[in-house]
Amino acid sequence: MESALKGYMDGLKGKRVAVIGLGVSNTPLVERLLDAGVDVLACDKRRREEFNGLIESLENRGLEAALGPDYLDHLKGVDVIFRTPGLRPDVPQIARAVEAGAVLTSEMEAFLSLCPCRIIAVTGSDGKTTTTTIIAGMLKAAGYRTFVGGNIGNPLLCRVDEIRPDDMVVLELSSFQLLTMKQSPSIAVITNLAPNHLDVHKDMEEYVAAKRNIFAYQDACDKLVLNADNEITAGFAKEARGQVTLFSRKKSLEQGVYLKDGMVMYCGRPVLHQEDIRLPGLHNLENYMAAIAVVEELVPDEVIRDFARTFNGVEHRIELVRELDGVRYYNDSIASSPSRTMAGLRSFPDKVILIAGGYDKHIPYDELGPEVVKSVKTLLLTGDTAEKIKAAVLAAPGYEPGAPGIADCADLQEAVERARALAEPGDVVILSPASASFDRFKNFMERGNAFKDLVNALE
Repeated sequence: MESALKGYMDGLKGKRVAVIGLGVSNTPLVERLLDAGVDVLACDKRRREEFNGLIESLENRGLEAALGPDYLDHLKGVDVIFRTPGLRPDVPQIARAVEAGAVLTSEMEAFLSLCPCRIIAVTGSDGKTTTTTIIAGMLKAAGYRTFVGGNIGNPLLCRVDEIRPDDMVVLELSSFQLLTMKQSPSIAVITNLAPNHLDVHKDMEEYVAAKRNIFAYQDACDKLVLNADNEITAGFAKEARGQVTLFSRKKSLEQGVYLKDGMVMYCGRPVLHQEDIRLPGLHNLENYMAAIAVVEELVPDEVIRDFARTFNGVEHRIELVRELDGVRYYNDSIASSPSRTMAGLRSFPDKVILIAGGYDKHIPYDELGPEVVKSVKTLLLTGDTAEKIKAAVLAAPGYEPGAPGIADCADLQEAVERARALAEPGDVVILSPASASFDRFKNFMERGNAFKDLVNALE
């Protein structure tokens, strides 16, 4: 029997295929297309010298490359375009190619069309990666052969022939990936929604509409897991075509996952004690509730409990870096939005020293101000959003000069040095920027690693 991937690749022969962005997921795709004898144009805004010989290697195999500032000006005559998630589908060059007949798709959209097994996909403004990792970890612990992809894990399209019908696939999907999606997974999860990525999306309405695509194409046999405590996600329940399972930390539910007397319940059945969850913070409790809503028919309760007692979390998410002179340093570089930073601050019982600021995604900081006043003893600011965060704190109800203390820092190194000088035994210092990293770092991982290096260098 012909493999699904070979059949897909054979269908592209004789067509001119453009792949935009030679990143983690698209580079293996380009290699597979070339192996299949497809005419491939790779478009990337980086210059040739930034690829360390990759372009020349691929050109020797038949690739045509369009690189540099005008990388999108070569799409005339293409038949299929694989879009990189961070690029809007309506940029003029892509829009013209689509009007001329080109099919716009992506590595992830192709994978969803070919995957032979059940797909669980997670999206939301906060908690996507942790919830995805918890679901996958529980499934693996229960004996399922599990593949993880999307925003985390490995690109899956080129591995689709390895996947069997009784396997499980767990995906983390961003709003950028979902923006043009025309199919939905069999189990969809939306952890929460709050303003985010408004530097790329036209407005909040478009951002929410992109998230909606995770369930918009489900049918009656599919399942949608929603946060009942979030106004936007709760409103999706009436739009669902399949079964809806709600989870709530704040109220009891007749059908769904909820908290009662410190116990996570599913439809009246106790599943997991809150104290068994090793990860700190109420947001991580909600991540577990979302995961339980997904796996309740797939994973035994004892496996869920054993996993929760041992899982230490995901790197860059309230990650303990070290304790020095009685001061604990935490890396929460993933917190690129105010809501994510607020969740991190609520994970600690006492006021913390907060390092915040970074690239401006054009989202409001009004809600962050009161939480900083409540939860922060000293605020150390750096990056493009420093003034916006400071303004939100100064305008917050209850703010008084010096409570919290606020200091501007030239860079992350100065912020860490100031935190070290100010911290006393028993204090917590946390990098939780409430902003993206792109003003000074390639991504949040690079920022988090830089913070860890600075902290570990303290003497």
